[in-house]
Amino acid sequence: MRKIFAFIMTTLDGYYEGLNQEFDCWVVDEEFNEFAVEQLDEVDTLVFGRVTYEGMAAYWPTPAAEQDDARVAARMNSLKKIVVSRTLDTAEWANTWLVKNNVSEELATLKRQPGKDIAILGSSDLTVSLLPVGLVDELRIMVNPVVLGSGKSVFRTADESITLKLLKSRPFSSGNVLLYYEPAARQTPGGPTRTTRTGDAA
Repeated sequence: MRKIFAFIMTTLDGYYEGLNQEFDCWVVDEEFNEFAVEQLDEVDTLVFGRVTYEGMAAYWPTPAAEQDDARVAARMNSLKKIVVSRTLDTAEWANTWLVKNNVSEELATLKRQPGKDIAILGSSDLTVSLLPVGLVDELRIMVNPVVLGSGKSVFRTADESITLKLLKSRPFSSGNVLLYYEPAARQTPGGPTRTTRTGDAA
């Protein structure tokens, strides 16, 4: 069975975005872009919550994205994409499939199909909702050497504690540190869970 991993950027004080959805605090350089290409080459499917999807879809198909990093743009635009949302009626970004209901079941079925791994990019609310049901096999947190002082916490929607096991870490010359975790006690999808939160599809 292939793996689902979630990749989330955060500041040193635990915020994945500012109070007004600012993302301009991230430390992004050539080393980061090389990592992004390597990570995208691990997968054949990307998963987003609605808010992250709308931001990604507004940027990656544009000439600006092509100019900023053509290799990342090519992969983001060509890979299969899933957006989880109860409110969207269509998803116009190329190769995008909309999932409105039965999110856990849809992703569990996808995991059983042959192919490369599956990545949830950003989408912290969605990631938090999928951790208790055992669908997230690995959590990758990129900690940026930036302190915002306020914003939206990475795990603010968790209603119970989540225990993780550190697998490894990777420092970057920029000061970024990538932390690889796995859930300490993953549950089988459809089986008993340790929390009451079971879905997130705004």
